[in-house]
Amino acid sequence: MMLWAGLYLFWVMVFQNRSFALAQTATIEFCYLLFIAGNFYFNVSFAIPRFLNKGRYFQYALLFVAGIAMAAMLRVPLAMFMNESFFRVGKSQPSAAALFLASFLNIAIWTTLVVAAKVALDRFRMQQYMEEIRKEKSKTELDFLNAQLNPHFLFNSIHSIYGSIDKNNQTARNMLLTFSDMLRYQLYDCSSEVIDLNSELQYIQSYITLQRARKEEDLIVDFRIDNNVRGLKVAPLLFICFIENAFKYVGVTAKGEHRVELSFYRKKDLLSFTCMNTKDPIPVVNLEHRGIGIDNARRRLKLHYPDSHVLDISQDEEHYFVNLKIKMDEVEMSDY
Repeated sequence: MMLWAGLYLFWVMVFQNRSFALAQTATIEFCYLLFIAGNFYFNVSFAIPRFLNKGRYFQYALLFVAGIAMAAMLRVPLAMFMNESFFRVGKSQPSAAALFLASFLNIAIWTTLVVAAKVALDRFRMQQYMEEIRKEKSKTELDFLNAQLNPHFLFNSIHSIYGSIDKNNQTARNMLLTFSDMLRYQLYDCSSEVIDLNSELQYIQSYITLQRARKEEDLIVDFRIDNNVRGLKVAPLLFICFIENAFKYVGVTAKGEHRVELSFYRKKDLLSFTCMNTKDPIPVVNLEHRGIGIDNARRRLKLHYPDSHVLDISQDEEHYFVNLKIKMDEVEMSDY
């Protein structure tokens, strides 16, 4: 609004004609402002997203010229009425063709300028955003490398520990093998920006297996996977922080429930992940603001799916809930 007000005042001051009263100039420029603003919002809200941004330049050019022509045609009867009734009473009136040409040129020039400025500003902001993503990716990769232990030493150590565990303690040996597989997945398979969801689900299943082994026997874990999510591609390790929190803070409700529920399902191009865990009836700190895991997940979602995800974290007296919906693009669905 401030932009249009400033532009309007600029027009009134610059295009003031000595033969016209200030009120007349202000009225003329205000009428132009309405038609130029109308064309501007038509472009930024419809024509640019639907045509220009999708490379359909010829169709966009036709719409751009058509919008200006329509505005000029609408201004002609308005200008004729204002001339006959107020500005040029009793004088010769300019023809409709002359009014149309003058209107078309003025609206075309200023609409082009303001639309071009908007497009340039959006491109500049997008470049800044992409640069931020690039820096974030580089920092993440550097942090990962700095935190990464020597894989050969680490896996050799795991195998040595495995060999030292009593063969009769099959549970501990199986847990160590599961942990080894999970670590291998994190070190070797998660270096790409997207990964097959099947691999992510297998990693989650391994994590659940470890948690079941160390948690109480009465813990109920319900893990549901719809078949139609198979083949999708997602950013790696995107869901695990929510699942870790669920197992970390799972409690016993007043009804005696001790449960974690996880599900993955898909509806058209929307991948949905839900996570629920019971909690103790005694109030605790809100999980949404506890630790860095949730903040890290929010940041990664913003980077990978900036305008195509919805994350909702809530709770009631006995449960914590996480609902995450991600819109899959054609690349992420291509192998399905």
